[in-house]
Amino acid sequence: MIIILMGVSGCGKTAVGQILAERLDAVFVEGDSLHSPEAVEKMSQSIPLTEDERVPWLGRIRVKMNQLRMQSKTGVVACSALSRHARRLLGADDPDVVLVYLYGTRELIADRLNQRTGHYMPPNLLDSQFDALQEPDHALRINVDQSVDAIVQQIIKAVDTYRA
Repeated sequence: MIIILMGVSGCGKTAVGQILAERLDAVFVEGDSLHSPEAVEKMSQSIPLTEDERVPWLGRIRVKMNQLRMQSKTGVVACSALSRHARRLLGADDPDVVLVYLYGTRELIADRLNQRTGHYMPPNLLDSQFDALQEPDHALRINVDQSVDAIVQQIIKAVDTYRA
């Protein structure tokens, strides 16, 4: 099984994903680590990526997902996957994929981004993230206005139902 945690920058994909992977004895894949140096540089200069510029990055994530499948391992993937096109490229509709949409208000996410340090994604790109966001029709929707542990518990409960 592959669990994709999606949402705008600052919604908690990494924090949730690391703990979720640990509790499920799964492999955590941080999608941000698979961006090209050029893409990271562009975003760090407050220039959002275009949909076309995201395609090679999504391809690298898909390769990681396929490697986990070949090794019969469960994966937890943190990836913004903001557009329907991005989710199609990732195979979010595949039968072994659980798509989790971590959502919150613009104000909550902006506050989190303003408190975050050490990340190349500047807070002033948040508007471009929300502009690019096409909310998924079929996903486990979880409001991030709660503790990471509460979010992880909701996902685990849903995954247990999925496995049954």
